[in-house]
Amino acid sequence: MASSAPTRVSDLANALSSIAPPRLAEAWDNVGLLLGDPDAPCARALLTIDLTEAVLDEAVRRGADAVVAYHPPLFHPLKSIVRSEPSQRVLLDAAAAGIALLSPHTALDAARGGVNDWLASCIGLGPVRPLRPAPPVDGGLRVVAVHLPASALDAVRRAMVAAGAGTIGNYTHCSAVHGIEGTFLGGADSTPAVGRRGVLETVREVRLEMRCAASEVAAVTAAVRSAHPYEEPPIEVHALLPEPRSGEGQGRVIELRAATTAQVIAGRLKRALGVRGVLVASGTRRRVHTRVALCAGAGMSLIPDAERAGATLFVTGEARHHDQLDAVARGIELVLAGHTATERGYLPTLVTRLRDACPGVVAQISRADRAPAELA
Repeated sequence: MASSAPTRVSDLANALSSIAPPRLAEAWDNVGLLLGDPDAPCARALLTIDLTEAVLDEAVRRGADAVVAYHPPLFHPLKSIVRSEPSQRVLLDAAAAGIALLSPHTALDAARGGVNDWLASCIGLGPVRPLRPAPPVDGGLRVVAVHLPASALDAVRRAMVAAGAGTIGNYTHCSAVHGIEGTFLGGADSTPAVGRRGVLETVREVRLEMRCAASEVAAVTAAVRSAHPYEEPPIEVHALLPEPRSGEGQGRVIELRAATTAQVIAGRLKRALGVRGVLVASGTRRRVHTRVALCAGAGMSLIPDAERAGATLFVTGEARHHDQLDAVARGIELVLAGHTATERGYLPTLVTRLRDACPGVVAQISRADRAPAELA
């Protein structure tokens, strides 16, 4: 029995994309496979928040073929890559070692079951929704509609199905049929299948509608023409509106089942994230909250969204001094739990998901990865 093909870097990249679809990343972000050969073998991957020289040394020691760094090691456009720059030196060393670099970043934040959903679970119980929902996805679906005599319905429908129309999920031959009344006046060169040329005819018809992929429209309309009894079948093609994807988007809003204070939530986060302290910016310690917004890392750009959502507390990793003042002035208290602290705790979940999505790769968490600053 022949052995299966070895897992490649592209397989790991595809698995990561299935967990954190790149379409969900912010426009300014840089996600996916950032460095390396997609066709290179990949048996071991090291997961980290940041790619530092210490993490890369660890990756070499542990025989990693790839590093999945939550923060993109390649972020700003580069005009040169020189060893004298530490952030560029680590890229040169990764390339020299044949280690591929990948990053999910904001795509993983926005994805269902991603970083922000995990962070929400650390705050409290209650329904969760995206703070800034992702735009709907155009599924490329079309509806082909045609008017025809009822006697021709079955033949035309069969022809459309054979050309690829009428499949919805696990079902085939899906269609909608409506009774209508049609009129036509055949010109001098017409050969009407019903009635006579030069006479305004009124006929009972049905309207047949079926879905198909945009790529199948030409074949489906050709099938209609071949099976339709009319000289000029009245065919319409309509694009379906993009389909919303529930649960995807930046940030989250929680409707807490039990109202509580910023100080209580701060305590929950300290225990869940394993940190010694968090910052709380509040107007009063007696205020209670039922609607809490959040964003892992540096999420203060979502404060206007939190305000529109009616949140009275915002949880994120860090905020500048004047942004803290602005949030409190808006009536939104803050809990700042540390930039990477609000992200690092998701890595065990990502390891499990990558192992399931790409079983040919042994995924492990870096031991050298740590926050650049810690409480003294």
